[in-house]
Amino acid sequence: LDRELAPPPDAPFTMRSPASAANPRYRRYNVSKSGARPKAAKAAEPGPVKKTVGGSKNGGTRMVEPKGPKYYPADDEKKPKYVRTKAKELTSSKIAKLRGNITPGTVIILLSGRFRGKRVVFLKQLEKSGLLLVTGPFKVNGVPLRRVNQAYVIATSTKVDVSGIDVAKFDDAYFARAKKSGSKDTFAQPAEKPEIDPKRIADQKAIDDKLIAKLGAKPLLKEYLAAPFSLSKGDRPHEMKF
Repeated sequence: LDRELAPPPDAPFTMRSPASAANPRYRRYNVSKSGARPKAAKAAEPGPVKKTVGGSKNGGTRMVEPKGPKYYPADDEKKPKYVRTKAKELTSSKIAKLRGNITPGTVIILLSGRFRGKRVVFLKQLEKSGLLLVTGPFKVNGVPLRRVNQAYVIATSTKVDVSGIDVAKFDDAYFARAKKSGSKDTFAQPAEKPEIDPKRIADQKAIDDKLIAKLGAKPLLKEYLAAPFSLSKGDRPHEMKF
């Protein structure tokens, strides 16, 4: 090393690598050279105050401590629970993502509800609620147009051609029901059986006619939809291929 470039022997050691700028062990020379950074002064806490008191036996003065806060939380006071999820109004606005094995025309098996065990045809996913719009068809297995949750269905590998079937008019408002005026009278007369809207009957017939015509293209497809799904003793659902 050239003597002109070498540091004097009495100079403090400093690392020239970039790590010296990030490691506090090697900042001693820089701090002593430029001076330590001044720390922000903390606000002084109020201390005892000297006050004059009356009375010949009271000493004339007394040190009075400052008053503390007026509110002290109780030990059993409930604290708000920290929840990592988003607000309810934000999460409720999102719909469930459609499973990859469910596409328009997929035959699915219902696992809950009034028609559990029935095989139905999936038509589309509703935009507002994310529920699945399915039908039997009604003339084949008695399942009308209805909404189901995709968490309670099994998707099969059987497909039905549903091209040309218009289902744009069916949404969540289409299936909305009128609120019932409940009566608290114990001896109230039984409610009358609700009448089905003729418009819904016509819509069901229009969908069934187009869908049944598609079922005739594959042999035994209509019989497959009419047969209910069930498990027997010894069956292993996790090893089945639907």
